Amino acid sequence: QVHLVESGGGLVQAGGSLRLSCAASGSIFRINAMGWHRQAPGKQRELVAVIRRDGSTNYADSVKGRFTISRDNAENTGYLQMNSLKPEDTAVYYCNADVWGFSGRGSNYWGQGTQVTVSS
Repeated sequence: QVHLVESGGGLVQAGGSLRLSCAASGSIFRINAMGWHRQAPGKQRELVAVIRRDGSTNYADSVKGRFTISRDNAENTGYLQMNSLKPEDTAVYYCNADVWGFSGRGSNYWGQGTQVTVSS
């Protein structure tokens, strides 16, 4: 079993910054892609950013130039640096990871989410 735990959310004023962390633990042989998604009240969950094991990244257009996704493969941890935050970034942010276990099987996991609130 694999667990993802997010941290770093909170309340910040518009223009401020937050850094989210996602720590993966459990039976992990290798983590392939790691991603951050968010869900605002009344809206569908959307992909914010994804980083593959080779370091390649993709971002939603709404966060390009403001957010940076990164990872530490040795620590099985992912990060999302969020700068120039806007009120429309307010949402619950979820970590997601494609994990290969020692059994040779891969599965997709989600964290429990961390609230990010940006005040105007």
